[in-house]
Amino acid sequence: LLSAALLGFYDVFKKRSLNGNAVIPVLLINTLLCSAFFLPLLLGSWSGMLQSGDAGFIVSGNGTAHWLVILKSCLVLSSWICGYFAIKHLPLTIVGPINAGRPVLTLLGALFIYGEWLNGWQWAGVLLAIVSFFLLSRTGRKEGIDFKSNRWIYLLVAAALLGASSGLFDKYLLATVANGGAGLDRLFVQSWYNLYQAVMMLGITILLWVPVRHKTAPFQWRWSIVLISVFLTLADLAYFYALESAGALIAVVSMVRRSSVLVSFLFGALLFHE
Repeated sequence: LLSAALLGFYDVFKKRSLNGNAVIPVLLINTLLCSAFFLPLLLGSWSGMLQSGDAGFIVSGNGTAHWLVILKSCLVLSSWICGYFAIKHLPLTIVGPINAGRPVLTLLGALFIYGEWLNGWQWAGVLLAIVSFFLLSRTGRKEGIDFKSNRWIYLLVAAALLGASSGLFDKYLLATVANGGAGLDRLFVQSWYNLYQAVMMLGITILLWVPVRHKTAPFQWRWSIVLISVFLTLADLAYFYALESAGALIAVVSMVRRSSVLVSFLFGALLFHE
């Protein structure tokens, strides 16, 4: 629930930062700041200032562990790129509820890949999410958004699919080896995937945005860009802690986390007058 509340504010500051702004540099700054938060812990652990058992200590990890985290970075960054472009061009009152449908996709993966099963109340919640998505597509037309022909909707759906895949992969990364997972430490995963994302995003910015920056929307600095990184990092810390807990079901954790829609929908209506 804490992760959900923080994630809702993350969506609000994303919309605030991207409105009329260049997407790629905003995403670059976001990834750089997220990785910078963990850099002192990485350096402290590498230099020996932090020892195993100390709060904030990050294990070094072997080559296989790093390749798994690089794969997660690719999934998350692809989802972010699609999602950032979509949220720039769509009302937050549309983006929030569609993102809230991600757990339905995660649920399907949890059922078929991990063999998780839900109780009656949880199934009722899933059916409610599916019905809500259908109703949302109908009401979205009143805002001039046709779900069948709007390219930003397709990007948002792609972001949701990639995000759901990342969530399922998180379950594998953090589950113990005895339970069929990779048994990685949550701080190791969060710190290194942010660092790898920053490197990837730097390359994307130099190759794709810098050469055409004068032909696209200009970049404008806003302090809300910093808050994107702050709230995302805190939300992920709470999320990974919950997912690492014994008996955690990714289908349930993902569904609860996406109650962030309550925050983003409320602020979309009150702050952005959508």
